Amino acid sequence: MLGKQKIISHADAELIIQGLNVIKEEIKRGKFKFNDELEDVHMNIEHALIKKIGSAGGKLHTARSRNDQVALDLRLFLRDGIREILELISDFRNVLASLSKKHIDIIMPGYTHLQRAQPVLLSHHLLAYHEMFERDKERFNECLKRVNIMPLGSAALAGTTLPVDRKYAARLLKFQAISKNSMDAVSDRDFVIEFLSSSGILMVHLSRLAEDIILWSSQEFGFAELPDAYSTGSSIMPQKKNPDVPELIRGKTGRVFGHLTAMLTVLKGIPLTYNRDLQEDKEPVFDTADTLKSCLSVLIRMMPEIKFNKKTMERAALGGFSTATDLAEYLVRKKIPFRNAHEITGKVVKYCISNNKALKDLTIKEFRQFSKLIKKDVYNYNDLKESVKRKTSYGGTAKERVLASIRQISINK
Repeated sequence: MLGKQKIISHADAELIIQGLNVIKEEIKRGKFKFNDELEDVHMNIEHALIKKIGSAGGKLHTARSRNDQVALDLRLFLRDGIREILELISDFRNVLASLSKKHIDIIMPGYTHLQRAQPVLLSHHLLAYHEMFERDKERFNECLKRVNIMPLGSAALAGTTLPVDRKYAARLLKFQAISKNSMDAVSDRDFVIEFLSSSGILMVHLSRLAEDIILWSSQEFGFAELPDAYSTGSSIMPQKKNPDVPELIRGKTGRVFGHLTAMLTVLKGIPLTYNRDLQEDKEPVFDTADTLKSCLSVLIRMMPEIKFNKKTMERAALGGFSTATDLAEYLVRKKIPFRNAHEITGKVVKYCISNNKALKDLTIKEFRQFSKLIKKDVYNYNDLKESVKRKTSYGGTAKERVLASIRQISINK
């Protein structure tokens, strides 16, 4: 760009580019020696360039400042990092969709307040996380739009008197837009906060999934068994199989939250424009990107290896009067107002508890104590598979609905 605008000669521009390419290869091969006595990475590269090509290397810094260079570097790093994270989110969503198709016939209890509530398909539960990661994908794509704005050419804070072509530089660096205000450009770290915020929400979803897996793999639940490669034994109790990987993911959520809080705290009191406090933006960004990529990568490998215990899940789904709502809706079909149907069902459940019976064990005579409208067809509403099958409302857990969701996911890949 400097050569194109005749700010420096074409010969010097070509010489600088050749020298930078040599340095780039040295860095790739681990042969470049960074000198701690030089202030930063930019000075290291400029110093090496001057040694390679002579005084022309001193023209590298023309029309730019460390302030807009650092802002540029951080945006370049995040642009690549977000794209990697988006690819991993996509891969993980595919894993969840594949598992949902594979385990389409497993029924489990759905929970509210960690109490057994209604029977659902395991596939429906897994696809709930698929929805969460769909929203994460949307958030990171939105964030990427605001990351992909080029600050280069803002110089220290006021722009430059030299006739630079910022739009041309943006095209070379594949930025979709250029910053509109030089003071904002060198001090803006909103895109960092947005990245950390989106990352925090993603980690919430990963942590919730990890918590489900931890609970399911406990002896109290017995719904799932983790592969040995993602578990460890106790140092003292030989019978233990600890869900280490999900626990570590759940734990790492805290550090990502901490990075967001740290960045908000750093930025809240900084006057315009650049201040040295902004050096504190690197560690939160680098560590968060690494944490997200490692957590997603390990889950992509681990989830397909989990063994689900179909019999235990379905046995648990039968407990806790999980088809009670179906009974209430059965009464609604008999034209009983829902509030009355709810009350009648509550009395039926109370009767079952007092007599140590399940809903399916009641005789028609016992049912009719509570409503004369109850007929023999009531037993269809106490069957686990029928309960799931009837949840055909859009977004419901009926097999036909879940399979339709899986097909749609496949179409939208």
